[in-house]
Formats: sequence, structure tokens, C-alpha cells
Amino acid sequence: MKEQVEVRALKEGRYVLVDDEPCTIVSMSTSKTGKHGAAKATIDVIGVFDGQKRRIVQPVTAKIYVPIIERKTGQVLSISGDIAQVMDLETYSTIEIQIPAELRDKIEPGKEIPFLHYEGKYKIDMRV
Repeated sequence: MKEQVEVRALKEGRYVLVDDEPCTIVSMSTSKTGKHGAAKATIDVIGVFDGQKRRIVQPVTAKIYVPIIERKTGQVLSISGDIAQVMDLETYSTIEIQIPAELRDKIEPGKEIPFLHYEGKYKIDMRV
């Protein structure tokens, strides 16, 4: 799911869709209007699920898509290697989520963990 907003309404720390990939806004700067054009916004982003850095330049009056990322809680059922099998506590469905290297020692069966969900993609969202 996604919605459209104007570029001028975006803020750092929020999400935006770049190349159909949900990204977090890291920094944002706007230039002044010129003699023959509109003000432009330069936005630096990092992909939520792939970690890639991207940069976009858009007029501040342009419309851009913002993803609606669901923040959910699940219970870890089992761990095999670097994959955790997690049961969503709302729908009771089970999913498999990749465990980031820095969180391997903090995740264990039986614990509840927060995770992000957007269009079939999942990511564990624990603060280190």
C-alpha cells in the first residue's frame, strides 16, 4: 500500500518509495527558486530492506509515493542458521525472516520481536 504526497511535506526519518523500494530519508535539502524554475529538493535515502543508498532530485511541488509500512510484533518459534521462524501475534501466520548479524545473539526462541512488513518483505526492527 502506498499514498501520494508532495515532496515539500517529507521529513527526515520518514519513508519514501524510490525505484519501487521503500527507503528511509536520511537527509533532505531544498534550493531556492531560480529565475526560470521551481525550487528543487535533494533527498538522500537508504533502502529499508536492501540497505542501498540512493539520491533523488525533485521539484518541491512534485508528488511522490510514500509506502505504508506495517510495524508488527511476532514470537520467535525456531531459529535455523540465520533464519528465524516468526509467528505474527495478530494473524497467527508464520513467516521466515533473515536475522541481521548484529542481532544473532539477542534473538532466541520464545521471545517476542518487532518486525516491519511491506508487500511481502519482512525485516526485524530491533534497536541495537
